[in-house]
Amino acid sequence: MNASYLPTLNAVLNSISFILLLIGYSYIRKGNPGAHKKLMLSALVSSAVFLTSYLIYHYNVGSVPYPYHDWTRPVYFIILVPHIILAALMTPFILVAVVYALRGNFQKHRKIARWVFPVWIFVSISGVIIYLMLYIF
Repeated sequence: MNASYLPTLNAVLNSISFILLLIGYSYIRKGNPGAHKKLMLSALVSSAVFLTSYLIYHYNVGSVPYPYHDWTRPVYFIILVPHIILAALMTPFILVAVVYALRGNFQKHRKIARWVFPVWIFVSISGVIIYLMLYIF
């Protein structure tokens, strides 16, 4: 299997998730819960497709070492380490937030979403930055 295109696909999916999250958040702030729901569920799907693609890529390719040994190396790891930790930790909390919302328990949804949303934003955008540092620059 040629998995060489998957890192780019993963960055695109992370970018899409990031954009959908921001737009979805703006809709709930504007008082449009229907649009908010559609956008947030779309962000969830985009993130799930990303996770699937990411796992397929790393199953086939393994770990990809950072190729540079200059001032960017510590910057890369400063971004990568919290990205990995938060991505792993936030997944069940995202699902809990979605379940609360789908069941109409908006008080609990709001309470957990206040923590999950900024982390999801960080993980999405830091994934794109990691891709750019690893494969583009």
